[in-house]
Amino acid sequence: MTTTRKCAAVVVGAGPAGVAVVGNLLERQLGSIAWIDPSFESGRVNRKYREVPSNTKVSFFQSYATSLQPFRTIIENTPRPNAFTTMAKLDQEKTCHLHYAADMIRGLTNGLVKMEQVYAYQGFVTAATLSSRPDQAKWTVRIKSANEADELEIETSRLILCTGSHPTNLPVPIPGLEIHSLDLDTVLKPSLLAETLPTTKPTTVAVVGASHSAILALLNLVTLAQSSHPRLRVKWFTRHPLRYAEFMDGWILRDNTGLKGLAADFARSQLEENVLATSAAGKIVTKVDCAGGEAKEKEMYRANLPGCDYITQAVGFTRDPLPQLVKDVGDEAKPLSMEFDHETGAFHETAAVGDGEKIPGLFGAGIAFPQRVVDPYGNVEYAVGFFKFMKFLKKVVPSW
Repeated sequence: MTTTRKCAAVVVGAGPAGVAVVGNLLERQLGSIAWIDPSFESGRVNRKYREVPSNTKVSFFQSYATSLQPFRTIIENTPRPNAFTTMAKLDQEKTCHLHYAADMIRGLTNGLVKMEQVYAYQGFVTAATLSSRPDQAKWTVRIKSANEADELEIETSRLILCTGSHPTNLPVPIPGLEIHSLDLDTVLKPSLLAETLPTTKPTTVAVVGASHSAILALLNLVTLAQSSHPRLRVKWFTRHPLRYAEFMDGWILRDNTGLKGLAADFARSQLEENVLATSAAGKIVTKVDCAGGEAKEKEMYRANLPGCDYITQAVGFTRDPLPQLVKDVGDEAKPLSMEFDHETGAFHETAAVGDGEKIPGLFGAGIAFPQRVVDPYGNVEYAVGFFKFMKFLKKVVPSW
């Protein structure tokens, strides 16, 4: 059975970005908001990364939670003790494990879904059709419930995608090599990693990358080898030196790409060239320098990857699949080919396919659709983080 309703906005996704979008829309008092997610349980950060140490100070999580009046109302009305009072007791100048932040997002979610203006629907957006009329652009969003028993259509003038991302999975660098792929999400969860790797035989894990996730992967593997898995060894494939966030005069160099927090401490004390040979990590980790171009990199893989039992590639994140988005053109529906505007949060038709014009009423946020930032040195990065999502949304949502 399919039912139809009208809302001022449809928000897809209930992770940190989706929660921030709903809060910003409520603060603008636009009307009813349809909020779609399969579980409403804080997104991937709760499902996969509760055991991950943050690279953000606790104070920034607090700033996220108190940035909007709807959020402050939820915090005031939540029985104590709760995730917010727990967060408030932590050292505000230090980082924390992400389970604190995930619980905070869950607390905000629980409050938002009870609000009269919010229609929370547990399910998936399967498709959305843009009907461009001269007087008004309208989206018809099709939704399937999580149990697939019912379908729903929502008509709206605003469709906001907060659909998230997952670790990038690249082919094994040596085609045909027999080696197990070890999912980055598994390596970032020590309790699951300990269950996944064998303890009864020598095991070597290849780790590719030198990002924040790669260093945390190395830290977790080293910690495991020093405790329950003494026969575990690691080969670390990297193309560039370790890079750290640096606090400048009023800004942070490599704020989004440099190592911070526990990862930075571990890298400086145990993984740098001048300490690796004598550090505790150096007894477990063998560094393989892949710098020098594509030919050199392939040579190093051919020489060092055989003999590894598992490979983890910490080489970035890829957007999760989007629902089918089409434009109603006369009697036919034309698939939208689009590009995200990292300055406004809007989308434009791909110039090579369409006319490059802004797509009415379609917006994005979060790790899949972050803000582009340029530091005083001219370096371009993409701002990923709870409070960074909030800052961007407070800037752009008024124009939506």
